[in-house]
Amino acid sequence: MLCTLITAGLLTACNSSDDDTVSIDESTSSTDNGVSNNGTTDGVLCDYAYSEFNDSESVGYNSESQWTCADAMRNLVANGIPDHAVGTFPNDGNPNMITEQDITASITLQPVKTDVATELGGPSGPQGYVLNGVKIDASTGGTCDDSGLICDPGMNVGNWNIEALGQSSFDFGTDDNNAHVQPSGEYHYHGMPEGFITLHGGSSNTMTLIAWASDGFPIYARYGYSTADDATSTLKVLTGSYQLVTAVSDSRPSTDLYALGTFKQDWEYVEGSGDLDECNGRVGVTPEFPNGIYHYYATDSYPFFQRCVKGEVEAAGQLPPPQ
Repeated sequence: MLCTLITAGLLTACNSSDDDTVSIDESTSSTDNGVSNNGTTDGVLCDYAYSEFNDSESVGYNSESQWTCADAMRNLVANGIPDHAVGTFPNDGNPNMITEQDITASITLQPVKTDVATELGGPSGPQGYVLNGVKIDASTGGTCDDSGLICDPGMNVGNWNIEALGQSSFDFGTDDNNAHVQPSGEYHYHGMPEGFITLHGGSSNTMTLIAWASDGFPIYARYGYSTADDATSTLKVLTGSYQLVTAVSDSRPSTDLYALGTFKQDWEYVEGSGDLDECNGRVGVTPEFPNGIYHYYATDSYPFFQRCVKGEVEAAGQLPPPQ
């Protein structure tokens, strides 16, 4: 079997600070050594490939993932099978079995940051893909009506969107990787992909690039520089800038039924309350991008993975059809 092929820089990742202004030097071009010198992502993990059997009891398939770069695009071909141990599926909270998928995606190598936040997830397409080819889809399709008496974890029955993580009222059957399985058999992440991070050496001493967002910018895990534009600053755990609402809507289901944090609408972005912007991103230097780039983080705090992207996304052009 093939084993993991990882270009330089995979086992390092990210930075941190509230400063969203970092000068990016565009005078040099990217190289093919896992480091980009001009803010594009060309030359970084353009030959990542993995093929190995996953012997988890709930899997029993090869995990296949291959990323290539050509014609200004980063292309993914994968079967959606994770490269790490998973929980038991089906389970009481998730009745679906993991099956192979036909995953293809094309993401720009020249992402352009805008001031517009484009929400992704569900029918709008995934927020991105982890390097193992597994989809990031942080929100759920579950809702409650205003009374809170009619709820469905997979159907739209009301205005209150149920969160998969960070609440105890609804069981979505997520495993230790903050992932579960859609009815189509597709395993996907709602939060920190712990098994992937561990498998690839992520720790408090490293900065780990784990994924590519659908707008082309990189996604890092948990740790970042304490000063965004200073690669010599210490690493710290980065936090999102979302807080529980202080004014609870009169139309919300009672907090006696569902504690704050159960629904997406229970969270509001409070600029400066954490390290990141409303899309869980910031501008800064990283090992792969020493001159700086806009990039996202998976965090232990809400929203766990970015729910929106700040880069340009071509409508339907860079996203696979919803499943």
